[in-house]
Amino acid sequence: MTLTRRMAGGFVLLLSLLLSSPLSAEPLQKGCAPGLGSEELHYSWKLKGALSWIAGLRFPTSGVGALKTVESGGNHLVDSQLLITSRKSSDGFYLYQSQMDPSGEKTLMTFHGYSWGSSHRNERTHFDYLKRLVRTRKESSDDGVENKVKPLPPQDMRDVLTAIYYLRQNAAQITAPVQSQVFSDGKLYTVVFAPAGHKTIGLGSTSVAALGYRISAVPNAQKKFPGDVVVWLSNDNRRLPVRIEVQQSLASLELNLQSVDGCS
Repeated sequence: MTLTRRMAGGFVLLLSLLLSSPLSAEPLQKGCAPGLGSEELHYSWKLKGALSWIAGLRFPTSGVGALKTVESGGNHLVDSQLLITSRKSSDGFYLYQSQMDPSGEKTLMTFHGYSWGSSHRNERTHFDYLKRLVRTRKESSDDGVENKVKPLPPQDMRDVLTAIYYLRQNAAQITAPVQSQVFSDGKLYTVVFAPAGHKTIGLGSTSVAALGYRISAVPNAQKKFPGDVVVWLSNDNRRLPVRIEVQQSLASLELNLQSVDGCS
């Protein structure tokens, strides 16, 4: 494996463990409650720490992103998508998609992929809860196409975007650590959702009271799920993720909300 490929893998893993066009001067005036219609949240993001200097040789270390969530009326499912780019969209992108049940309890389909320069990779996984199977299709510029089918674990599967949606739906009930699982980059991690305090976060000319929720490894499992993800939700009925922090020893990724496009 080349150094460039290892760097690509580390950069993508940092983004996928999450856990977005500029930007309105009044970021929170068009928000909508979770689960109602469609919502698109626009972020700025920045990579920090030692890895950011190394990644900067090959990848952008700052840019914009969009987290879009749509609840379908017919099939009562929720579709979520996170698109991350540099401020020059021609540089490439990182894309994460999820389809889930309305409660955020389980993921039905998860997809992640990136394209930076000549490198690209994507992976789509379907969870068949009736036949208890996991079907995965991988495609990359290095390894071509690979299809796999394996047994579904006994517990419901929840990817990163489903986990964020679940936190928004259940923030008021999470007053103590709650054990869960997160499926990311083809692996299942046992984690804990826990309150992480409160703070006031500045968004342009607006200040927002926010409550933090940390996603971290269960005790003695930090090597399997290194670092933490902290989601800061607005302390109101919208529970907007105003800041998302992905914290690891060598780097951290921070996304800050800039604007909201409201409900349909």
